Amino acid sequence: MTGEELHQLLLAKWGKSYDIQLRRTKGKIFVQVMWKYLEQASFPMAEAEYLAHLDAIAIYINGFGSVETVKNYIENTKEKPRLGKVVNIPLDLGERASEWMV
Repeated sequence: MTGEELHQLLLAKWGKSYDIQLRRTKGKIFVQVMWKYLEQASFPMAEAEYLAHLDAIAIYINGFGSVETVKNYIENTKEKPRLGKVVNIPLDLGERASEWMV
């Protein structure tokens, strides 16, 4: 998965270029689809920065071996990011989890 593919996935699902973050909480890693999006006047990144950010997130998703998990979750969820509410995508890293927990 590339950053552009991730961007297209977000646009196909919700019609907006939502921000994506990685979060580690209680020994688990989540991909979070945030409520802020590129098309907002107050969005803190320029388009080039946003696309570079998605490329970086995609590298991690690929490294985690979680491309299908993220793709399937976004395509099938009924949740939608909204103010104060993120879409949390839990990643199951199995035995490799300890490699990413630093």
